[in-house]
This record gives sequence, structure tokens and C-alpha cells, in this order.
Amino acid sequence: MSDLRLSVNLVLNDELQRATEYYHQTSGVTSTMVQTAKERLERYAPLLAYLFPELEKTHGIIESPLMPIKAFSDYGEAGGYWLKGDHALAVAGSVKARGGIHEVLEFVDRLSEEYCLMPNNSVIDLLSERSLEVLNKYKVTVGSTGNLGMSVGIISAALGMQAVIHMSTEAKEWKKQRLRDRGAMVIEHDGDYALAVEEGREEALADAFSHFVDDEQSISLFCGYAVAGSRLKAQIDELGIQVDAEHPLFVYIPCGVGGAPGGITYGLKGEFGDYVHVFFVEPEDSSCFAVQMTHLEQPNISIYDVGQKNDTEADGLAVPVASQLAVKEMRPRLSGVVVIGEDNLMRDLYLLKEQSDIQIEPSAAAALSGPRAIFNTPEGAAYIEKHGLAEHMPRANHIVWATGGSFMPEDEYKAFWKRGKAMVKA
Repeated sequence: MSDLRLSVNLVLNDELQRATEYYHQTSGVTSTMVQTAKERLERYAPLLAYLFPELEKTHGIIESPLMPIKAFSDYGEAGGYWLKGDHALAVAGSVKARGGIHEVLEFVDRLSEEYCLMPNNSVIDLLSERSLEVLNKYKVTVGSTGNLGMSVGIISAALGMQAVIHMSTEAKEWKKQRLRDRGAMVIEHDGDYALAVEEGREEALADAFSHFVDDEQSISLFCGYAVAGSRLKAQIDELGIQVDAEHPLFVYIPCGVGGAPGGITYGLKGEFGDYVHVFFVEPEDSSCFAVQMTHLEQPNISIYDVGQKNDTEADGLAVPVASQLAVKEMRPRLSGVVVIGEDNLMRDLYLLKEQSDIQIEPSAAAALSGPRAIFNTPEGAAYIEKHGLAEHMPRANHIVWATGGSFMPEDEYKAFWKRGKAMVKA
């Protein structure tokens, strides 16, 4: 197996602070903003349940399960292991559902105030002929490698607006087709994610009836993602999982531009403070957040500046430059970034299916390398020692965040599964 790219490295965040040190700092994002996002998603739940029959059972709330999984052989022997199943999120099928849908709904709220689209103060009023006539004049534009585009495109089209998705060269063909099938316009680019975002931004700025969902800078997106914090807290309480000084919680989230994992981390730190330790996970040839965190003196540094090529099967993580909004919010909150060899994606995708019968996409499989970084690297050992966690690790819980994959075509998943199987059997 010496020819496989199975490395796991950990870049620790030297600027991590205790919650009491940053909690009251003035910031671009506030807990009040996150609470408003939570309330907006709850207020729109009846409309979402009407538009998407798959949400009837949850009364319009889009949330994923927290499931126990078996520990891989190279994880720590003690503690509990869980998978946060955002791969199974209804409607959009990925971690991007909360943020993308929230921003579109916030835009609809602004239009409603301007045009009085909800005269009876009911979200169902948006389905009236007059409201739909107004919404149809507007366009929602976004640049994406795939998952955010699906989130924004599907909800925008369902509400009668035009959805224009600028997709980078890394985007999977099946994601483009799924968007087209839902009524969205897909514009394909030969360049990377950064180019797709810039093209989308320029198009939207030139159109007074267009709203641009900015994956790099949007506070609305960020707050939508952050709602996951309080929802996970409720699930943890329901399952009877303890999170305190003697029962630390480790969370591992795949990272592309950083908005979704950044928002989730913000929400988790708000709920659990110093008792939760959050790590992003990136492929070694597309590790924009690790690159930025190790070059904080160079804002907007690109992976190309340090010799990376953005070559990965993890399409959702194929991003050259980190979100500066996410970087700002993560400097005091993020524990570190795990950087992994490309072949970990396929191997772990295969192992998760074999051991726990769960199907995810390669981007989501990145999270499964998180615990390895804690237990099998010098930096992981140093982190445990620095934070006085050694005696508590047997009672720790570890959550790997599965960010997408349930809508992946079976033939494409099977091809990844076969590649992973070959690595395990080698």
C-alpha cells in the first residue's frame, strides 16, 4: 500500500481561544442573527412541507439524524463514534441545505415586505397567483461546485423564481442534471470554483432583479448553517450523550470554502463552548483553509500559490481560496484542520458502507479521517496534552459530519466503492 495517498496530517490553530475570551467580542456574526435564522426556517416550515412532500413527516423541518457508527481499526479504542447524516438531508441532500435554503427564504422575506406578498401574515400566501407573478420576475444566482447550487436552485425554482447556477469544472454531471430536472438553469465553466463564483457575482450585479448568493461572504448563509448547532444539541440531549469537561466532544467536518463548516462550528461553540473541539478536514491538493490558517498574514492566499493543483474527487471541497468571513470567525473557535491523502476518501467510503451500511459521497468521506488525526499524529497528541484531555478521552464522543451523497447515482457510487475496496484488499 506504499503507493497509495493515505497520509493524515493535522494543522493546529494557534489562535484558538477559550469561549470566555471571544464570546463578547464584536463580530460580523452574532447569536441573535443565528436565532433569527432558526426562527425563519421554523416559520417557513409549513410552506416547505407543502412544496416538498418528503418533508411532511417532519412538518417542514429539514434536519438529519445522528447515528452511531462502528469505530475503524485505527481510531482510538475508547469513546463513542457517531455520524451526523447530512448526506440524508431532504430536498437538497447535503450540508448546504440549511444555509442555501435559509438565504433564499430571507430574500423572499425582503420581497414580501416590498410587495406585501403575505397579506394574511402566512407563508402559504406566497403560493397565490399575485405572489408567484412577482417572484417569477426575480432571479437567484449562485456559483458552486455542486451542493450549494442544488440547495439554492431547488428551493428558488420551487418558489417560482428563476434559478441560475454557475458551476465549476469540478461539478459532477449528475448534480447538473438534477438541477436542470428541477427547473434551474445551469451555466458550465471551464475554470474552478473561484471563477464560477466571480462569473455569477458579475451577472447578478448587472441585473436589478437578481439576488446573488455569495458562498464566500454571505452572513445569511453562515447563519443558516449555524442553526445546526442548536439542533445537534437537542439530538445529543435526546440520546443522553454527556458533553462536559469529563466528556469532551470532538467534531470533524469536511471543508471546501469554509462557510458551511464555519457556520456549524460557530453554532456548536455557542452551544458547548470549550467542551467541543471542532476540526475541518480537507484533501491535500485542495486544502485552502489549512493554507490560509498557516498564512494568516496573506489574506486570500490561494492553494495554487503553494503548489497545490485542486485535483480531487471531492468535488465539494475543490476550492482554491478560503472564505474570509469563515476565517475571521474560526480564528478563535476552530481547533485545527486535518489534511488527508486523496485515497482516504475512497477507502473510507467503502469501509463505512461495509461496516455501517451508509452511502456517502467522496467529499463527505473526508470527515472519517478526523479521529485518525487525533489518535495517530504528534499534533493530535500535543493537542490532547495542551488541553488536559488525556484522562477524559475514554469518555469522549466523536462525530463525523457526512455532508452529502444520498442523491448520488448508484452506478457512480459503485465505481467509488470498487476503488475503495481495491485499496482495502491491496
